[in-house]
Amino acid sequence: MRKHWSFAAAAALVACSDLDNSVIAQNASSVFTISPVATFREPWAMAFLPGDRLLVTEKRGALKLHSLATGQTIDVSGVPAVEYAGQGGFGDVVLHPNFASNGLVYLSYAERGERSAAGAAVARAKLVVGDGRASLDGLDVIWRQTPKVDGRGHYGHRIAFGPDGFLYISSGERQKFNPAQDMQQNLGKIVRLNDDGSVPADNPFAQRGGVTAQVWSLGHRNPLGLAFDAQGQLWNVEMGPQGGDELNRVQRGANYGYPLVSNGSHYGGGDIPDHDTRPDLAAPAVSWNPVISPSSLLFYSGDEFPQWRGNAFIGGLSSQSLVRIEFGAGGSAREAQRVRMGERIRAVQQGPDGAIWLLEDAGRLLKLTAPRG
Repeated sequence: MRKHWSFAAAAALVACSDLDNSVIAQNASSVFTISPVATFREPWAMAFLPGDRLLVTEKRGALKLHSLATGQTIDVSGVPAVEYAGQGGFGDVVLHPNFASNGLVYLSYAERGERSAAGAAVARAKLVVGDGRASLDGLDVIWRQTPKVDGRGHYGHRIAFGPDGFLYISSGERQKFNPAQDMQQNLGKIVRLNDDGSVPADNPFAQRGGVTAQVWSLGHRNPLGLAFDAQGQLWNVEMGPQGGDELNRVQRGANYGYPLVSNGSHYGGGDIPDHDTRPDLAAPAVSWNPVISPSSLLFYSGDEFPQWRGNAFIGGLSSQSLVRIEFGAGGSAREAQRVRMGERIRAVQQGPDGAIWLLEDAGRLLKLTAPRG
């Protein structure tokens, strides 16, 4: 019989280092030199611009432009109105692959609908910077969760451009369970779009039309990390229910099973069949019981930590950790190290210099470098 526990109990287990014996659990100060750089209000995501500047989204609805050289932070005007409630608000920010020539940035956020409904949306705009000011020009909404529903949880809405030039968006099932398996909705899916929001003709379900044509994979719960490895393979991390957080190797047209299967349980203890009961559904590469509460995903490729090139890093919320993943033959993966950060980690990103950058829920922007001497 599967064990059941609360998130509070799970966090306590992590704090007591109740980890597999193969996992190295260390305090941050023994692994990194940690440099606090700036403080934001409920930051959610960041994107490095060419040069020494950084975009940071704040959940309440602000987009900040921060200069790493001067320490100055200014507001970017022209942002969309966001539905700030529960897990909703401003979300991800990424640059177009050709940002240097077109200046386009992509933003995700929670958007209010009719009555009490809400849903995630993705917009793009041109970032214009000059004379101490910054603005988003020509904001255009290119994607929306369909349908908008009641509740303010499980938006997902991480964004990633693939090496193929297409735009991938993670869409949570909005705490409604069944939409993850409903192909007439784009909730509980990862979608693949052209950079203008149109649907690529070679999507796995393109011939069905409608929102179904957007779908790249299905059966996801609350995917909060989305990233490509050096080989161009897409991966995601998502929160399980009560237990069962997942790292998935995302394949074209694959069904990852939620809520039909999960290595966790329903809140309150209701059973969900394990992944191994449905070999026809895609199983996770790694799952966690107790949970780590993954928030973000990075594949590392820099020079600051050459020993970790090709590894992935996952930001942990309830686990207050940075989790390092190693990969083996055939797409296998394992947790290799857990670094205790002492705060909820909302976002992890690689800087242009190869340093690892973190955003804490509490507001700090941290730069992690290798200890010297």
